[in-house]
Amino acid sequence: MSAPGSALLVVGDVVTDVVARHRGPLAPGTDTAAAVRTLPGGAGANVACWAAYRGVADVRLLGRVGADAAAWHERELRAAGVRPRLVVDARAPTATVICLVDTGASAERTFLTDSGAALRLAPGDWSDSLLDGAGRLHLSGYLFFSEPGRALVAVALDAARARGVPVTVDPASAGFLALLGADRYLGLVRGVDVLLPSRAEAHLLTGLPDPADAAAELSRHVPLVVAKQGADGALVARAGAVRTRVPAASAEPLDTTGAGDAFTGGFLAALLAGAETEEAVAEGCAAGALAVARVGGRPLSPSEPSERSA
Repeated sequence: MSAPGSALLVVGDVVTDVVARHRGPLAPGTDTAAAVRTLPGGAGANVACWAAYRGVADVRLLGRVGADAAAWHERELRAAGVRPRLVVDARAPTATVICLVDTGASAERTFLTDSGAALRLAPGDWSDSLLDGAGRLHLSGYLFFSEPGRALVAVALDAARARGVPVTVDPASAGFLALLGADRYLGLVRGVDVLLPSRAEAHLLTGLPDPADAAAELSRHVPLVVAKQGADGALVARAGAVRTRVPAASAEPLDTTGAGDAFTGGFLAALLAGAETEEAVAEGCAAGALAVARVGGRPLSPSEPSERSA
């Protein structure tokens, strides 16, 4: 078994996000004024970009896209400091998500998702060489919602275990988790080192309404659970008990799209830099605060104007 390195390998979804920011309820049957932007996204891709932004020098991303947007996503990922390995699907288009963001106080969002090529990422797209020099493997939760993705998860987990590379998973979607089923999901993540659920995902996976109870219960299945609580920070649970509560960093929310991905990217970057768990969670909270202050799920590029000043 070789010692883990300093690179981060992310396996997951690459998505074209269409973000529509509106104020107040939608008006059925007629027009609702909105500011609409098309942006690169996807939970896996966002995590990779935030990890690079927070200091990881070697971030790799395995994903599957359609020919319609492959070149654009490749350019955007490279510009963000990520080394993409994008498999171009000849049959399915790039995954697309319509993000409806209410610009009220919560900046909460609703997703309309066409998973497209993302659900076709499969074991044939994997190579053990992707783990060369990797210190951590992160699997996007969306992999668990298709048969090819679940098969890929099994292959990737086996390869990571053989090399002693720790594995993190973000469940990604309470809606899709409900369709898959909690028991089945918990069976699929057996052997994972870190689980990073949202409050809603932890509740769905355990049936427990109290966030601390839910995080504690999940830590009976996975050694380390970092339960993201949005504006309430995060809970760190091990061996059936919450060990630490980490407060959120202050932020004025503009768009919560990708905040959980930013948390994960910041958290993983800190771990790879040698931080202890609680310190890494605080770094995740800081990255999440940066994410909610901008539109879209990716870090602000040096050439991009701030949304608040635009």
